[in-house]
Amino acid sequence: MRSISIPVEILKYRSSIDAAQICKLAAAGYKNLLKDSPPEVSIVMPAYNEEDNIAQTLASLCQNKTTRSVEIIVVNNNSRDRTQELIDACGVKSIFQPIQGITVSRNAGLAEATGKYILNADADSIYPQNWIDLMVDPLDDNRNALTYGRFALIPTGNTGRLTYFFYEYIAEFSRWINKFIKDEAVNVYGFNSGFRREQGLSVDSFNHPEGTNEDGWMALKLRNKGYGRLYLVKDIRAMVWTTDRRIELDGGLIQGTVKRLKRTLLKK
Repeated sequence: MRSISIPVEILKYRSSIDAAQICKLAAAGYKNLLKDSPPEVSIVMPAYNEEDNIAQTLASLCQNKTTRSVEIIVVNNNSRDRTQELIDACGVKSIFQPIQGITVSRNAGLAEATGKYILNADADSIYPQNWIDLMVDPLDDNRNALTYGRFALIPTGNTGRLTYFFYEYIAEFSRWINKFIKDEAVNVYGFNSGFRREQGLSVDSFNHPEGTNEDGWMALKLRNKGYGRLYLVKDIRAMVWTTDRRIELDGGLIQGTVKRLKRTLLKK
């Protein structure tokens, strides 16, 4: 069951206005994630001009509860704001990618990662405290090549949370339809998915044909290579909360929905 309102666990990160305090929270939590041992999980996050969001995102990841050793790698994709300053204040690892683009950024992070498992994240999302384990645990089963999860929207514009609550159910139904008329791989999003690092490298990383997206194409390559099935994590505790800014940039909910439907129908 989806939540009509934003859960307190998620809202506490979005409500914070003290970036310094949020960064301290992230830095303290990250030390616990590292566990003084080689990482088993690498969380890779591209970031471009994310000074308004990245500290909150990193804090939510660093406060995750897991027994696994975890590294976080932020790929600074040529940011010109305070993104790098905030990354450093949060104490996580970062690399610089001067070539603009999401695919080259994800590839750079994948190449830098050392964990057995890769989790993909975005810098404008809030991750629940059990997200890491819930996304990685199914990958211990070799029948699963990739995990992907569900998400909910955080309003930043004029559209209210109640409207998005109903919109998300409609979108979820359309993703169920996609499994039959298109391919399940089109339902995979880069801010909420995971796979085994060596297998991701073996299929030419995130590189993809023109007209396709890097996240869905990675899922397709892994499955077609015979590494296993795509596994949807349905546990509500793995629900990622992400801002609606892409919908707002598309002109709002109605215009954005039309554009996204067109992209979905044409997506390969």
